Amino acid sequence: MSTLISQSTAVVVMNIRSLPRRLWMSLAMVLASAVVVAILLAFLAMAKGFEATMDSAGSDNVAFFTRAGSAAELNSSVMRDQVNLLETAPGIAKDEQGAIVSPELYVIVDGVKKSTGTEANIPLRGLDSRGVSMRKNFAMVSGRMFTPGTNELVVGEGILRQFAGFELGQEIRSGKNSWKVVGVFSTGGNVFESELWADAKVIQSLYNRGSSYQTVRAQMDSPTSLEQIKAYVENDPRLNLDVQTEAEYFSAQGESLSYMAIFGRVISTIMALGALAGALNTMYTSVSDRAKEIATLRAIGFSHISAFVGTMVEAMVLAALGGLVGAIAAFIFFDGLNASTLGGSFTQVVFSFQLTPELLWQGAMLALIIGFVSGFFPAWRAARTPVIVAFQSGH
Repeated sequence: MSTLISQSTAVVVMNIRSLPRRLWMSLAMVLASAVVVAILLAFLAMAKGFEATMDSAGSDNVAFFTRAGSAAELNSSVMRDQVNLLETAPGIAKDEQGAIVSPELYVIVDGVKKSTGTEANIPLRGLDSRGVSMRKNFAMVSGRMFTPGTNELVVGEGILRQFAGFELGQEIRSGKNSWKVVGVFSTGGNVFESELWADAKVIQSLYNRGSSYQTVRAQMDSPTSLEQIKAYVENDPRLNLDVQTEAEYFSAQGESLSYMAIFGRVISTIMALGALAGALNTMYTSVSDRAKEIATLRAIGFSHISAFVGTMVEAMVLAALGGLVGAIAAFIFFDGLNASTLGGSFTQVVFSFQLTPELLWQGAMLALIIGFVSGFFPAWRAARTPVIVAFQSGH
């Protein structure tokens, strides 16, 4: 065993030292692996960032009500008398002001992307102080909260990063309505930072919504109260509503960009096949280039296994270097990159790409697979070629 290890080590060293003779082909293999890994990681980081932005917004202790069958807030409708019934539901937390319930509106206004100058839909949410207090990690970054009953609004930090014209003090026109930005808020990087907030009653008036809302949030006594609330809703025919935790709702909304991860894997697989073709050519050339050296080693007693191991290690090293370069490039260019895309209510969601250790591991595995497959067949050839044939091919 020790002899085999020493022989294999010697062959590996010989192969690595001979790389300058095949420098450009070796660099091509490294680059091909790097490009494949970088593209895979870019798509996965996009999907991961969007999912994290959605998931971090939801709370397991907040019940979320929408009209039965509504897939998103924009399609939902909840009447004032239904809100009144929900305020008496068992399992809803109460304080000195009564039930902790937040009926909310969700309308669309236009915004202009800084990156492209194109128009996009931005959500304008109507809520009150109850709704604000239910948002995890809420903090005013600058300015102040809007004054109830006025045409004032506050802007999420994500909107400021991606859209023009929403800076503190700006006047915003939406159709016939005019708003003044009086504050900028943060919610820890989640989806709520992609919204504008204003007083719900003002939005009802300006958008002719009467006394209707679109969704209702309610603070629960505990996460176990959800079943009690569901039973209450199901037993009252006036409450034609679906209820789930806020965390469940946003988790489902976050799945809308999961296709990006699938698309990224498909594209990366196709590109990996192309990279494999180039890598196989590189490794076959490597074996051919070292045919005389391999024959010499075989003639002085080196085993065919050492020739196989040496070639495999060379392929794995080149592919691993490519994977490392691709991971570094993805980290530099994509990790933390701000972007926006359509969410479940046809409005823009601002999020940041997230390159996690788990994703980097997936990129490394892809690179090693490329190295293994591209090295196996040339290594098999190096191990099985008769010594006399190898000498002839070496001249």
